[in-house]
Amino acid sequence: MQILGLRFCRITDHADEVIAFFDKLGLPRLDGCDFGDSGAIFPAGSSWVEIWQQSEHMPAGFMLQILVDDADAFAAQAKEQGLSPQGPMDEHGERIYFLQPPGGFALSFQSKLQ
Repeated sequence: MQILGLRFCRITDHADEVIAFFDKLGLPRLDGCDFGDSGAIFPAGSSWVEIWQQSEHMPAGFMLQILVDDADAFAAQAKEQGLSPQGPMDEHGERIYFLQPPGGFALSFQSKLQ
């Protein structure tokens, strides 16, 4: 089992301001992805930062997304350690599981679908 990258996701009603901030820093946006006013992705190697506009279907908050080589294996290990990952959910070409760590922020771990 291997961790391949990390993604940080922020959903806020101030998405346009946060996106403008990252633009001013000179961070490039993910090529080929135009989300209009709803958000932006700023890649960094195999990791990235996602900023999304808060909406009815995307409540405000933070999420740490851990990219792994085998999400099912990570889920099995989490269960062996007494955690209760929710999922899987297959979306956007990835298998995704969710956990709620102490402190209230959201966490997911996911791998590319085989």
